[in-house]
Amino acid sequence: MEIEEEKYRGRITPNKAQKMLSDEGKNVTLEEAEEILEFLQKIAYVQVRKFLNEKDEDM
Repeated sequence: MEIEEEKYRGRITPNKAQKMLSDEGKNVTLEEAEEILEFLQKIAYVQVRKFLNEKDEDM
């Protein structure tokens, strides 16, 4: 557990994501929750890059 806490410091852990989804009626495994988080990180990265590139073009 300590290793997981270090890996996800300041982030949503797969356990927390699984509980959040469960609270909304979506039952997923721990592995699925981890994959969902990885996918969301990739989407966030793409959006931030797009935003920053648009800001550079406006200058």
